[in-house]
Amino acid sequence: MSTTQAPPQRAEPVDRPGFETMTYREALRLAMREEMLRDERVFVMGEEVGVFDGAYKVTAGLLGEFGSDRVRDTPISEEGFVGAGVGAAMLGERPIVEIMTINFLLVAMDQVVNHAAKIGAMFGGEVRCPLVIRTPNGAGNQLTAQHSQSFEGWFAGTPGLKVLAPATPADAKGLLKAAIRDDDPVLVVENLAIYKERGEVPLDPDFITPIGLAAVAREGTDVTLIAHSYATVRALHVAERLERTHGISAEVVDLRSLRPLDVETVAASVAKTSRAVCIEEGWPTYGVSAELAARIQYVCFDDLDAPVERVGMAEVPLPYAKELENAALPNEQRIQAAVLATLGRAA
Repeated sequence: MSTTQAPPQRAEPVDRPGFETMTYREALRLAMREEMLRDERVFVMGEEVGVFDGAYKVTAGLLGEFGSDRVRDTPISEEGFVGAGVGAAMLGERPIVEIMTINFLLVAMDQVVNHAAKIGAMFGGEVRCPLVIRTPNGAGNQLTAQHSQSFEGWFAGTPGLKVLAPATPADAKGLLKAAIRDDDPVLVVENLAIYKERGEVPLDPDFITPIGLAAVAREGTDVTLIAHSYATVRALHVAERLERTHGISAEVVDLRSLRPLDVETVAASVAKTSRAVCIEEGWPTYGVSAELAARIQYVCFDDLDAPVERVGMAEVPLPYAKELENAALPNEQRIQAAVLATLGRAA
């Protein structure tokens, strides 16, 4: 008889009352399902969102529950179905339009920038456009230059359009629900790399994450890391490693919302730590980190003990080769090096 003992079984985390551990994509699905149950004007449309359950399975099961009137597969024509969403929103519906990747949203740029974002102002508020566009961005999956971009900074520069970028499953649910209930057009930028990330999500159907409010994801005293979406996940990993290996206490601010931008939370953190590193998945030139650096310099000029550091993707069309792709990304090594530089520490 063998005397080899079976390895101990790892205990599954026990959910707190009123919360459930789920993936980022499951949290998005729960948000849509709850809002579709709450308001019959809410419907989903996009390429393969119905029969195929969505390109990333975010809409899985919704067609069977709500039927084809409220979960609509569309042709491969982003300009056409985003335009249909704009029209439906103007007539009082609350469409959720899924774009397979933010790269394809460029095909519908006119509908988003010249129409959805302008309608409320051009009609003096008498006609609104409660349109939600959901789309993933980011790189790291060897999807080449045309499918690996982060354009949220472009859209965040558009007055009249709100832009959200949740980094956690809880905020994926809370921000999407807030977007669906908002009377203005909202772009919800997701990220391919974190669809599978798990976290605790409130089950309260009225739970929302307020639009325009950043969160301090990790307390610290030596330096502030400011990020959004997947860059927040990277920043948290770096902060934990710096604490363990260098004794550096890094605070992490998760922007969550790019327009409106919560400068007050960022400024309060930088005033405390006196140093800032801005991190994004996109190109830093003319990007989110450039805007943050300008705002921090203006608001926190007397508090800064070092120039604001910025980390972003290398400014090249992203290569397919895995080694070159990795070298171009704002990985944790580059973030850590930027933190050490702003603290005047050797790598």
